[in-house]
Amino acid sequence: MPRLAFQPGSEHSLEVVGQTSGAHVHVKLTLAWIGKTKNAAIQSLTDEYVKRLRQYAEVEGVSLKDETALLKLCGRDGRGTKRSLVLFDSRGKQLSSEDLARFLRERQERNPAPLVIAIGPADGFTDATRQQANHVLSLGKMTFAHELARVVVLEQLYRAFTILKGHPYHLGH
Repeated sequence: MPRLAFQPGSEHSLEVVGQTSGAHVHVKLTLAWIGKTKNAAIQSLTDEYVKRLRQYAEVEGVSLKDETALLKLCGRDGRGTKRSLVLFDSRGKQLSSEDLARFLRERQERNPAPLVIAIGPADGFTDATRQQANHVLSLGKMTFAHELARVVVLEQLYRAFTILKGHPYHLGH
């Protein structure tokens, strides 16, 4: 079973110590999105999936004003803790749910730096922000409202953790 522990001195990172494929893996995960949530139903779904994710990892969801705030959170301004940045953007690499689970496991095994997974603003991320990212992923070729994309990303992260933990939520289809 994973052990949850707050990472002292960091308001945005929490640590999860657990087992993944027999290896001891530390996960620090912040889910970030640009802009305030306008739709109560989206906020409710966001809260539900963050709650579900906390069965497997202690995570934090943060709403940021703009991309500058995101880059600052990731330490790209030269100050603070340097965090790995994964953007969800329509121009990114498409992964299956299983591939996302493998990506998260392998990324954490190779690079224990805190991880920020970000969903962009309504008009997508700028080229400059995409260049600052460690990885750029996509939900596919379809266009989603950015608030809905956040819920889809949260569900896929939850699904990825259930795949890694062997939970029956994901049946491989």
